[in-house]
Amino acid sequence: MTKKWFKIGLVGVFLLALALRFWGLERFNTLVFDEVYYAKFGNNYLTGVPFFDGHPPLGKLIIAFGIWIGKHIPWWDDTVNGLTGTLMSPLAYRWINAFLGSFIPLLIAGIAYQLSHRRTFSLIAGLFAACDGIFIVEARYALINQYIVIFGLLAHFLFLLALNHKKLRYLYLILAGASFGASIGTKWNGVFYLAGAYGLWIIAWLIRFLQTSKFAFREPSYQLVDRVVDREQTLVADTPLNRQQLLFMVKNKQRYEGQNENKPSPLQNLTQLNIFQIIAFLGIIPVIIYSIIWIPHLKLDTKYDFIEVHKQIFGFHDRMGGNNANVHPYCAAWYKWALMLRPMAYYYQTAQSFNDPLPVMGPPLPSGAGKVIYDVHAMGNPFLWWFGVIALIILSGMLLWTFIVPCIQRKRLFLPEKITTETWIAIYLILNYAVNLLPWVKVTRCVFIYHYMTGVVFAFIAIAWVVDQCLHSYRSLFRATGVTVTFLIVGGLIWWLPIYLGLPLTNEGYRPLRMWFNSWI
Repeated sequence: MTKKWFKIGLVGVFLLALALRFWGLERFNTLVFDEVYYAKFGNNYLTGVPFFDGHPPLGKLIIAFGIWIGKHIPWWDDTVNGLTGTLMSPLAYRWINAFLGSFIPLLIAGIAYQLSHRRTFSLIAGLFAACDGIFIVEARYALINQYIVIFGLLAHFLFLLALNHKKLRYLYLILAGASFGASIGTKWNGVFYLAGAYGLWIIAWLIRFLQTSKFAFREPSYQLVDRVVDREQTLVADTPLNRQQLLFMVKNKQRYEGQNENKPSPLQNLTQLNIFQIIAFLGIIPVIIYSIIWIPHLKLDTKYDFIEVHKQIFGFHDRMGGNNANVHPYCAAWYKWALMLRPMAYYYQTAQSFNDPLPVMGPPLPSGAGKVIYDVHAMGNPFLWWFGVIALIILSGMLLWTFIVPCIQRKRLFLPEKITTETWIAIYLILNYAVNLLPWVKVTRCVFIYHYMTGVVFAFIAIAWVVDQCLHSYRSLFRATGVTVTFLIVGGLIWWLPIYLGLPLTNEGYRPLRMWFNSWI
């Protein structure tokens, strides 16, 4: 893929994300789900009304900024409500989320490119991210969960840029540290993104230590080359490759070389950072930024100082109760997220016909009376999430084969002399997915599927990596698999789009055609 088509593809992904978030954004002239908190809190910053919230203030401050701009746009005065405490259009408190959320696919594409320098892999990752449902839903309303992801991914992108560009390393590290602080300044679980960066640095130093240690066996490079050559000769001799397959392999080799396939992974440069740089850029700077974020809120609400407000937040979450349906009907433990066993309805109303006004005010119709369903469901693209889990399993198997199996075979510690780019990609994705998921194992309060948003983005990159490998395989079965998976993911977006956008559906169109399982409802 040439640079020109790569850029055109990224623009297309961004426009797709933008259209999915802005199309019918004014639909439902009310407060949807947690807009009853965050849209009001954002407006409170503008009207000077003190309030307490169980999360840091950055997400609400961004919504407040969007409201301030939105209230100055005259053609948004046609449809208004006063549910936030001030008369305004729902577009005023939603537009900035829709706009900033459209950059998430580009951030994911950027991370994929920095990891591999492969344009097709990057573009596929961006496309898959644009096809996910829960990110579309979260971006279309005045909610704050996406800002953890936006700043967390931005921090990782800048961190990889710092590793890739030595001349501008300190600048990128400063910006990465600030972005990590902003992610934590939205919700505390943004710290998992920072933990991922720390984990990568520790792993890189551990690998370097073991490679140079007398305790680890390293195969001499010339033996490794001879063994690989012998294996390749055996493969060619034993495999019935026809002329068309050989031409395909040569063509794709040239294509990959044009994408700098053999360029070393930036994660190999992690050991160029010492502990003092890590503490300064990824320790002190995030703390400074996080503290600065609190200043506007503490000036508005003087009831609690910086220390006391954190004690109150701890107490708020401690009182949330157990993780079961008795506390909230959509409580979903961490192990239910990846398989999407319990998605969440953000808005559900019925009407008698498609011509009836949108049901945003007044009591709901009696059970069974509605013939048209309006549902905004916070659920991912099922195919994308399920294939993402499979891709993570494949990458885990790859790491097992690279590091564990040789140790078992040799009955001693063994490390390859050179860690390949593919192995570094697997380490990056598995580690970041794990640190964003496993901490929730010990959480006993009620949690929801949107808490998985910070981790599932790495599953998106994982399935994009697997699909890219399939599409560049000389085996027709693998190429067909890559194409099939891609069409299923894009088709999943189209099929479930009505419940992402809150479009009207008949009872049959809603269930069983889109609500496949009772636990989804």
